[in-house]
Parts: sequence; structure tokens; C-alpha cells
Amino acid sequence: MAGNVRVFFSESLDTFVEDLKRARPNSFISVPRLWLKFQHGVFARISAAQLDAALADPEKGRVVAKQVLASLGLDAVVSAGSGSAPIAAELIEWYRKLGLDLMEGYAMTEDFAYSHGSLPQFSKPGYVGRALPGVQSRLSPEGEILVKSPGCMVGYYKRPDLTAEAFTDDGFFRTGDCGYFEPNGMLKLTGRIKELFKTTKGKYVAPVPIESRLNNHPMIELSMVCGNGLSAASALIQLSEQHQVMRQDPVLREQIELELARLLEDVNATLNDHEQLRMLVVMNEPWTIDNGCLTATMKIKRNAIEARVQQRLLSWYAQPDQVLWA
Repeated sequence: MAGNVRVFFSESLDTFVEDLKRARPNSFISVPRLWLKFQHGVFARISAAQLDAALADPEKGRVVAKQVLASLGLDAVVSAGSGSAPIAAELIEWYRKLGLDLMEGYAMTEDFAYSHGSLPQFSKPGYVGRALPGVQSRLSPEGEILVKSPGCMVGYYKRPDLTAEAFTDDGFFRTGDCGYFEPNGMLKLTGRIKELFKTTKGKYVAPVPIESRLNNHPMIELSMVCGNGLSAASALIQLSEQHQVMRQDPVLREQIELELARLLEDVNATLNDHEQLRMLVVMNEPWTIDNGCLTATMKIKRNAIEARVQQRLLSWYAQPDQVLWA
């Protein structure tokens, strides 16, 4: 409002895309899950291979790209951003092929949502940009991202104990996120320190990068990699709405299982031995905000989901299949 802009509101989740078409925003910032759902919605109408072929056509490609963005209500966007959670580099590249210069940033409430951001001259899919003006950033010996700026909080209200834990001796805020910097200052996030876990192989597994690879598949709505203290990591997955319906048909269910087995093989081929997934477990119960499995910004609540499956994990690991149906 201070910037003299018009603000639009969505009627409901079901009408979101239609509301977006009505608004045709110039600026649109959202979470990775929504950017992914937009893509899956496009793929429900045209296959990825068909779209790639159309975009490659010198004469029709630009028109097709404009039509795709218009179908999402994003054809007027000049400033597009993603935040709140890591977004797959492949997804950013896909939008850029459509002509939408999607940028990723990184910040949190404790630093006034002002930390790192991508700019046209410093933008690379998979990276969250460089430190913004006035922000100092560095890594701790453990690889934790530390930031310091005039926007950082003074401390937690009436919790001096938490405040002391949150800052280094020289005043840098401990973000709890892991990452590394390129020589040009570009920052790449690799996960949350508290989310890292060890299997019996004795090395840490960072779940978020693996989940990003899985979530990029049109068949998968959400995933969660787990396996702390077990023989190997595994992933619990939620199918997309379309494939949730398809699983009821025995023939289609078998096709889904074959596709998931191929996905597991492809993902494992990109991982180190200690990171590779033992299996994919297709969850039947949806993860929602109402049942406590998702946050208000649609991020998974690991502890809540793990608590729900704890009693069944060992029995799943005892089975030889690579794709299981919970």
C-alpha cells in the first residue's frame, strides 16, 4: 500500500487460479509448492515432452509460452519470486523457458525478511542470491549460515536464554540453515541443521535436496525423507490428486508403481551411497494443515509425520519391495 499498489485477495484455494487470472499481477511471490502445482496443472493439459517441443519451435515457441503463462494468470508478471522453502533448480529453469524470470530469495522473520536475494546479474537456479545491502553473512565451522544486519531482531521476548543461543559472541544471528557460498557470494542452501540425520552408515543425510528432486515429479505432491538410526534413508510420499484417484484402479496402480520405481532409480543415481533411498512409501492419509502435518505455509511438519508412522517403519523396512503402499 505504501508503494501505491493494488492488492487482490483470493476467494478460496479452489478458485485461486481463476482469481489470479482476474488480478493479472505485475508482482507475484509465492512458496515453492504453489509454483510446482502450477507446473503440474499445465502438465495435466499437455505433456512435458509436447510442451518442450512446442517451445523449441522458433515460430510458435514464444506464442505458446505466452499462452501457458496466461492460463495461469501470470502473463503480466514482471517480478516473480519464490521463498519460504527451497525450490528445485529445474523448476526455476522451466519457468524461465516460458519467459518468467523467477527469482529465489532467502530470509526469515528474525532478520525482518531481509537477508539474501537474486538479482538479474546475480541469479542462478538453485541459489538464493547474494547478501543484500547492509547484510553481513558467513558460515560457522559447522556450515551454519550466520547473518548480521540492522534488521536483525534484538532478541526473543522475555527469553534471554533463547536469545543467548540465537547469537554468536560477535552478534551474528544463527539461522539454523546449512549452506555454502560461491566465490562471487552466491549462497546455496543445503538444509536445516536440525533436519540432518544419520543412518547406521554413520554419515549425515540432508533430506531437503532429495525431497526437491522427488517433488519435481508430476506424480508427487509432497515427500518427506526419513530414516534416522535405520539402515538407509527412505521417502514417504503423497501422490498428486490425479494419481490419488488413479491408484484405486488395479491396472493404473501397477503403472504408478512402475513409474515410482523408475523415479527411485533415477534419484538414487544422483546421490552418494549413504544418501540413497531404500524405498518409497506411498501414504494413504493426506497431509494437511488441519491434521497437523503441514504448517500454514504448506511446509511439512517432520516430527508430526514421523510420529504417525513410527510404529510401522520397521515393518516397512523388513519388506523387500522398493515401492510400498501404506
